[in-house]
Amino acid sequence: MKTYSAKASEIEKKWVIIDAEGLVIGRLATIVAMRLRGKHKPSYTPHMDCGDNVIIVNAAKALFTGQKLKKKVYYHHTGYIGGIKERVAGDILRGKFPERLVEKAIERMLPRGPLGKRQLSNLRVYPGAKHPHEAQQPEVLDVAKMNPKNTNYHVKVA
Repeated sequence: MKTYSAKASEIEKKWVIIDAEGLVIGRLATIVAMRLRGKHKPSYTPHMDCGDNVIIVNAAKALFTGQKLKKKVYYHHTGYIGGIKERVAGDILRGKFPERLVEKAIERMLPRGPLGKRQLSNLRVYPGAKHPHEAQQPEVLDVAKMNPKNTNYHVKVA
């Protein structure tokens, strides 16, 4: 029996919408990364972009567990000597672009290189409930019902 390898003409992409309100960021990111790569499909081919297009709304209302809002640190470098900067997850969540936490969590679960960049371009993240993709008729994926651990309602955003 031969190993199946999908061709570009055989790949069928769907549009999926996920409401991130009350969801744990790490658990959401693993599910979305799997969808972007296409690993949930029987026709998965590792070297092809066979994943779905994913829209995430209410990304600003996603949650962390434990003390991660205060203790999880994100670093970036300015490019100058001694130019390493750090920000705590809670500051980013309360800042101007809270959806970047979800984007970064998903980006870091995808492969590095040209294929990972192409798969990441199929992701759209919005901080609020509005999105401009109604014409694509996305189907709703309820991540909260997949596993009770995906939600964390007893943690409050600081």
